[in-house]
Amino acid sequence: MNNDREVSRRAFLAAAGGTLVNIGLPGSFIKLANAEQSALKSSVRPDGRPRLPPGQSAVKRLITMGGTAPGNADTTGWRLRVHGEVDNSFVLSYRELLALEQVDIVCDVHCVTGWSLLDSHWRGVRLETIMDKARPGRNGRYVIFEAAAGFTSNIPISDMRKDDAILAHSLYGEKLPGENGAPVRALVPDRYFYKSAKWLEAIKVTSRDAPGFWESAGYSNSADPWKNERFD
Repeated sequence: MNNDREVSRRAFLAAAGGTLVNIGLPGSFIKLANAEQSALKSSVRPDGRPRLPPGQSAVKRLITMGGTAPGNADTTGWRLRVHGEVDNSFVLSYRELLALEQVDIVCDVHCVTGWSLLDSHWRGVRLETIMDKARPGRNGRYVIFEAAAGFTSNIPISDMRKDDAILAHSLYGEKLPGENGAPVRALVPDRYFYKSAKWLEAIKVTSRDAPGFWESAGYSNSADPWKNERFD
């Protein structure tokens, strides 16, 4: 096992114990009772998949969201650069982001460490809206989220077209907390949460896939919770 993968697995084990705070929405949390967990495991989503992916446990609430923000949460200076294999590169200010069509979504998010936060409330702009404005070229097949401190994550461009994939600036009716990626983070609910990059600074459309920070350290590149794709 190479050193990066060993570090990744140790991070996973630490996070499962509640000590790692920077790959999802970790922190202190309270799990649902066993009977509630069992009921959820037998329930299904509208698409036919289980409400709880394999190996996940639902939590009641997050007492502390955790994390130490390396980015600048000041909305006045925030800018989002959209570039790469697009016909229209542009830069958005926070005010310009708020001027775009806003959506409110309720979704489940699944951390690779094994917890799932159900029915979380977010507000933001659909990533599809950003893609429509950028007009990806014919070779644009992947999207790289570029975040503060050089962190990146990657998804197929098809994931950007899903209704619940957004640029989130609010959580539970309040501005996104700094430790959770303020002022703006990506939100891609159908992938493990490390794909939803915090403290977002840029979105790059590419012709080739480019695994991000966690993916390069041994975490799954596809990160499908229902396939239990935690590590490559």
